[in-house]
Amino acid sequence: MVWISRVCWRKYGNFVDNLRLYVRGGSGGMGMPRLGGQGGTGGDVWVVAEKHLTLKRVKDRYPKKRFIAGGGSNSSIRALKGAKGKDVEISVPVGIRVTTDNGQVLGQLDYEGDKVLVARGGHGGSLNSRFLPRKGQLRQIRLDLRLIADMGLVGFPNAGKSSLLTALSHATPQIASYPFTTVRPEIGKVMYTDHKQVSVADLPGLIEGAHMNRGMGHQFLKHVERTKQLLFVVDVCGFQLASSTPFRSAFEAVQLLSKELELYNKELLSKPAILVVNKMDLPEAETKFRELESQLEKQEGLGDLPENMVPISLPHFKYTVPVSALNGLGLPRLKDLIRQSLEEQNAMEAERPHAERLRELRREVPVVARPVWGEAHSTSEPS
Repeated sequence: MVWISRVCWRKYGNFVDNLRLYVRGGSGGMGMPRLGGQGGTGGDVWVVAEKHLTLKRVKDRYPKKRFIAGGGSNSSIRALKGAKGKDVEISVPVGIRVTTDNGQVLGQLDYEGDKVLVARGGHGGSLNSRFLPRKGQLRQIRLDLRLIADMGLVGFPNAGKSSLLTALSHATPQIASYPFTTVRPEIGKVMYTDHKQVSVADLPGLIEGAHMNRGMGHQFLKHVERTKQLLFVVDVCGFQLASSTPFRSAFEAVQLLSKELELYNKELLSKPAILVVNKMDLPEAETKFRELESQLEKQEGLGDLPENMVPISLPHFKYTVPVSALNGLGLPRLKDLIRQSLEEQNAMEAERPHAERLRELRREVPVVARPVWGEAHSTSEPS
């Protein structure tokens, strides 16, 4: 197992999803007291989202990870107001959250061209500062990549997530017969006959205690936050991670996955979800699937799970789909349900602003009671 881990690290250890940078705005230029000249403002440092870029490439391109903007020009007889210093732009992938070392969120870059100011240049010398310039802002910032996908595959190791992604899309994640096959996130595109595309992210298998950062917990749970919907993938016959760990049934796997997401971020369980029951080609799969359906309906049958491992509630699964990534059983139906679920969500999100605007208009327009015709007529008659 140690040898396998080393092989995986050599092959996939270059995946980077967070980076720490030193950034500093340019210093302002000197003012000119004799003529009242003002020095130029120092340049700013920006982080800009760009497609077809990875944090690994950013790291390789700038090994020192230091970005300093240009200083403002000094005031002179030829130019009493000094020129602004040159700005620095750091190109990063789409999906980056920029934070400071103390956790302050500076911005989120979700679309190409989005930009965040991370270090402001210092003011040039002027009358208010006795013509002395200010230094630029200095910060240590963190770039945290969170993959953006329509669907996110969530499951324990060897549930068949990578095989499922390969069967659904053109992605080719590394697949083997030992746990923790997927050691980096992989995004595949599910193609439809009308050229519609749906992105599906395969995240490395969770383990019990992932919310406490065991295994690769926090490193990959964060990617689940950026997906629109979740695809829970479980082995219909259950799984056992190692000989020293207890066997978990398919229903217990659903419970434990829900608990890990709940402990990491309760809001994740409010995402629309589809339950994919994989490996239906195995013996007794039909019997196991009917048992799982019954347990999901009754919310019972937890077996030997300790009380602290039981989630407050399960996600609301829009569909429960039995499939076999090996022989293709149920995959066409799953593709159709994925698209249907996403289109339903998009339709609801499109209607929400209109409904909110309608409610606002109703509050703004005063309701005036109309008098009854007979009462209005009688009041106009002389007494």
